[in-house]
Amino acid sequence: MADIELTHQPLQSPGARLGGPETTGISTLEPGLKPPNSPSGKLIPIKVQMLDDTQEVHEVPLKASGKHLLDLICHSLNLIESDYFALEFMDHHKVMVWLDLLKPIVKQVRRPRHIVMRFVVKFFPPDHSQLQEELTRYLFALQIKQDLASGRMTCNDTSAALLASHIIQSEIGDFDEAVFSEHLSKHKYVPQQEALEEKIKELHRGHVGQTPATSDYQLLEIARKLEMYGIRQHRAKDREGTKINLSVSHTGIIVFQGNNKINSFNWAKVRKLSFKRKRFLIKFRPEMNSCQDTLEFTMASRDSCKAFWKICVEYHAFFRLFEEPKPKPKPILFTRGSSFRFSGRTQKQLLDYVKEGGYKKTQFERKHSKMRSIRSLPDHQSLGLKQNDGFPFGKGSPSTGPPTPNERKGVAVTRPTGEKPAERKSRSPSRSPKQDGQEEAAREQARGQREQHNAVSPAYSPHASDLSLNSQAGPGLLNLSLSPSLSPDGKSHSPLITPLLTEATCVKTDDEEEMRRKRFPADKAYFIAKEVSTTERTYLKDLEVITMSFQSALARDDVMPEQLKNLMFSNFDPLYKFHTGFLREVEQRLALWEGRSNAHIKGDYQRIGDVMLKNLHSMKQLTVHLQKHSEILVELEKAIRNSRRLEVTCREFEQQKVCYLPLNVFLLRPLHRLMHYKQILERLCKHYPPSHADFRDSRAALAEVAEMAAQLHGAMIKMENFQKLVELKRDLIGIDNLMVPGREFIRLGCLSKLSAKGLQQRMFFLFNDILVYTSRGLTASNQFKVHGQVPLYGMRIEESEEEWSVPHCFTLNGQHQTIIVAASARVEMDKWIEDLQMAVDLSQQCNGLNSELLTPSPGEGTNKSTDETSVEQESEDDLSASRTSLERQSAHRGNTTMHVCWHRNTSVSMVDYSIAVENQLSGNLLRKFKNSNGWQKLWVVFTNFCLFFYKSHQDSHPLASLPLLGYSVTTPAESDSIHKDFVFKLQFKSHVYFFRAESEYTFERWMEVIRSATSSATRTRLLSRKESHAY
Repeated sequence: MADIELTHQPLQSPGARLGGPETTGISTLEPGLKPPNSPSGKLIPIKVQMLDDTQEVHEVPLKASGKHLLDLICHSLNLIESDYFALEFMDHHKVMVWLDLLKPIVKQVRRPRHIVMRFVVKFFPPDHSQLQEELTRYLFALQIKQDLASGRMTCNDTSAALLASHIIQSEIGDFDEAVFSEHLSKHKYVPQQEALEEKIKELHRGHVGQTPATSDYQLLEIARKLEMYGIRQHRAKDREGTKINLSVSHTGIIVFQGNNKINSFNWAKVRKLSFKRKRFLIKFRPEMNSCQDTLEFTMASRDSCKAFWKICVEYHAFFRLFEEPKPKPKPILFTRGSSFRFSGRTQKQLLDYVKEGGYKKTQFERKHSKMRSIRSLPDHQSLGLKQNDGFPFGKGSPSTGPPTPNERKGVAVTRPTGEKPAERKSRSPSRSPKQDGQEEAAREQARGQREQHNAVSPAYSPHASDLSLNSQAGPGLLNLSLSPSLSPDGKSHSPLITPLLTEATCVKTDDEEEMRRKRFPADKAYFIAKEVSTTERTYLKDLEVITMSFQSALARDDVMPEQLKNLMFSNFDPLYKFHTGFLREVEQRLALWEGRSNAHIKGDYQRIGDVMLKNLHSMKQLTVHLQKHSEILVELEKAIRNSRRLEVTCREFEQQKVCYLPLNVFLLRPLHRLMHYKQILERLCKHYPPSHADFRDSRAALAEVAEMAAQLHGAMIKMENFQKLVELKRDLIGIDNLMVPGREFIRLGCLSKLSAKGLQQRMFFLFNDILVYTSRGLTASNQFKVHGQVPLYGMRIEESEEEWSVPHCFTLNGQHQTIIVAASARVEMDKWIEDLQMAVDLSQQCNGLNSELLTPSPGEGTNKSTDETSVEQESEDDLSASRTSLERQSAHRGNTTMHVCWHRNTSVSMVDYSIAVENQLSGNLLRKFKNSNGWQKLWVVFTNFCLFFYKSHQDSHPLASLPLLGYSVTTPAESDSIHKDFVFKLQFKSHVYFFRAESEYTFERWMEVIRSATSSATRTRLLSRKESHAY
């Protein structure tokens, strides 16, 4: 009987272990420690089959442990992230078992000379972005390839074909009919491959320009979402005798019946794992599973039961613990149960260890591929060639531990291109002086060859880690760069795929980020051009919400009138097509700009004005489509009002993740984009001196976009107000005629209303003719219920802090009603008084013609005064209100501006909305939490007073969002201990986030746009925007 208690707390700190005796577990070395010396004695050869189907022969001492052999293999690969991998072999029962790294090999394998070990992936992380190195991702991709071909990783035909297409892209490059057919006939990637050949071919065509590194990334991105990713099934039976399969993953223990997942037990729910003979027992925490305390499964034998128990223990420790668990002391007299404990670095330790070390660029050869990959590492030392009969580890060093980042400096691992799947030998004892001399000569020769190659080869893009190099000759690179349709990295980019792809979601080391930043062009104009590219990506994604996602939803339900459908998509489809080509041209220019030092490239590419001028001139022809957007918005609202089915479809679509903003906002995006172009070109013209070569084109492009913006500006102001009224109508309960001609929205926000019960929180909505106050209902939709309204005509506003002894209090004296309200701060009170006074003056000029009282919706009855309505009564009213409106039944987004104002006790005006529209921004940022160690790279989009976070710019929907209302944006203080450039700090109460930009210009832009969302504008800015907008 053996058992183990599952703990979730670290048991020992790294510092404590440094002073203790050296452990001999799985890659437990901390930086600065040396691995143990090789055991002395007779050498025995052991065959190891690698993931690329080659075989290596490693000679190890007779008494060597399994860890010694694994470290030897990792050194031969120059692999840092070795803890994800392990060795397995077939025992005398013809069952594949893991090699125990702590025991001598000869005690586990009867005839080690005749056994073939297999080097495989043992621990599959939940997210491949946690794999820091390209080599590690390549090895994982090879494992996925094996599992897919063998049928271990089952999936549907579409997923299988997509996985195979990425594998083929990494092996043979871009699609070629003859090469593809020949290659597919010689290699098997999926079972029943013949039936999927056409689908694989079709998908492979779409991967043009994709590098092997990108293909690996995409392959792992798809594979990790599959149910059978990293799954090894173990046969068992439940208590009823039903045949099942048990498996373990990073989340916990999973139960399969065949290939169908029928149950899972998360690590957080499990208290103890144990086995007794053939019985495997799972004991749950009492608060997690009140029905059954222990589950029991029966396995084929005691050995198989113990093997599964051990892998469960290792998976739990590797993924759940912060540090290596401390082994229990051995008992003096006798033992009870198994003494097995996980020994080695946890994933958390491994990630920290890799990030702490410095890297150099290292090359490795991909089998079946004509491309070789560059791994991004920081130093500029020479590359050495690995010898087939040994591994360079320092002169005469007998060490066999996994390579540390410092030990890897100056080491390159390249598998010979013409090498067959033959056996390569590696020795572990100390080497002779002659062999050391040969190694040093080889390194010197490689250094000379590298310097000679650098003298003639182009300087690559700053995204060097994503490039693919022709392994046969340099001229092939030059030919690629000379093609006008290709970027210097030799790739023809899709409008939504850029060289930044493989860097997305990776947690970068500080040194690596610093080196990458230094390779960027330093000119401010470059970063202005890059802003065009990053914001255009987001804009194109927003267009896809309408042209693809919304169109698909409508086609599925067929609820929109054909005339409206033709009006909408006949105007949006040409825009999407145009901006797709525009983005492609901008990204190609940026790629050339980043590789400006390439001597073979002719022409001046350090400019963007000519590209902007050419495309904005062409865009003039699309003005007729932009002028139709106001008609589309109005007609869609009419159709929704007349068709409940269309209303249901639109509201359900808004609940999808891809629709991260209200649907009407996406319909206004093309008009807003003109303002973005204008602002960017204004900054560019301000930066350039008149003598600059790009100044004339930039000035002409600014004139083009200013002319278009002037034509559409009036319609855009009206449509923004119309869109806001539509949004408010949906979010308010108890009104029916909100959208009357001439009504304009001015401000919404939270104020405290003084009544007989004291101050009560209320949401106020100010229009140019009326003030409405509401409370948030307790319905599922979290809408706001109208409680009262005050016409503005004849209203008087008085500050009354002294009269009522309430801070920031003021009184609103209407013709028929008086209310006393208090703001959360003095600045909030000033904003409300300013906007109220302006609205009252406007209503006086109009003689109250627009002061039409809001009538209640059917079934609402007359509005009651909140002074006589208790909270309990309000709740009952909300729950029993009329259900004629769809929104009362649908879920509601909790991060809308209205709800953020309610929770953070602030307000937003139409001025703020207008400024937020003009200050949209997107790009890559490094994010760090207050108490975290590393920086995480994210694609960030700022719009609608909110930051939206994506793993990469290709993602269809955000992972999370951060509403910025109420936040302050500053630079880090000395106490924050942030010693990096271009870092800004976001803080709301105890919530603190740090973000790091890539340049001074980008840093200033993010500070500017975020401040526009965190600090409200004044009414003067809105008037200047409407009356004297400079074009």
